[in-house]
Amino acid sequence: MTSPERARLAFALGELKDRTGLSLAGLAVKTTYSKSSWDRYLGGRTLPPRTAVEELCGLAGEDPARCLALWELAGSAEAEARARPHPEREQPPPAPESAPAPPPGAAAVP
Repeated sequence: MTSPERARLAFALGELKDRTGLSLAGLAVKTTYSKSSWDRYLGGRTLPPRTAVEELCGLAGEDPARCLALWELAGSAEAEARARPHPEREQPPPAPESAPAPPPGAAAVP
């Protein structure tokens, strides 16, 4: 699930990508990140590394301060979400204890 903070960052990065006029393949050629990585970053599925944000800002001629602030917020939100305790999963009830099996050849009692 994408956090609202990560979604805002992805939107801002998408605007910068559009400003460059580059495709995902073009970004991969001009940066140190692959086409599939850019797809994940711009789609908000993965928080990009700080250097990816800086590289894209540089290509777009954008001061990285705004995008890096969004990056910090997204990273903090994800760290807080990971630190929250998860409710314990409900454990299934214990199996009922069964009576021991009668020894072989013993007659069943009615």
